[in-house]
Amino acid sequence: MVRPTTKDELLRASDDGLQAVWDSAAKIPDGARWEDPDSRDRCVRDVVAHLREWQRMMLTWYDDGMAGRRPVMPAPGYTWQTLPVLNAAIWARYQDTTELEVREGLAQTHARLRWIIASHTDAELFDKQHYPWTGSTSLGSYLVSATSSHYAWAVTTLRRRSAALV
Repeated sequence: MVRPTTKDELLRASDDGLQAVWDSAAKIPDGARWEDPDSRDRCVRDVVAHLREWQRMMLTWYDDGMAGRRPVMPAPGYTWQTLPVLNAAIWARYQDTTELEVREGLAQTHARLRWIIASHTDAELFDKQHYPWTGSTSLGSYLVSATSSHYAWAVTTLRRRSAALV
């Protein structure tokens, strides 16, 4: 996958990526789709919930940063070095969530991120340090990570799950 470098490319990659997640999820047999108590990120619910929560974090970073506040990244109480602990907490938080809730939640966060992408120019998205809160990178880089790149991870994870069930 080529990393998007324009708004149009990012919108297309995000939409295509989300569709690929749904398509990959549909290939997993019903009985193995939403539950796998033995392992994290092995069922569709876990993967979709992970995407949703990371997108929610991105939306918080964006809202804080655009309001002139310094975003807490990746999440309050966690650092980039403690991502495995954060991801485990995300997994635990969603264990009682239904298929409908995670699907609707991801559709909502995707729609909001899509709106954010569409509302910015290419320069605002991809010029490094355009916004002080993004540090040495660009807003687009954060959005690529929250959408198309993370969707690619999800598709790979779901394909492995599907292959393991055959």
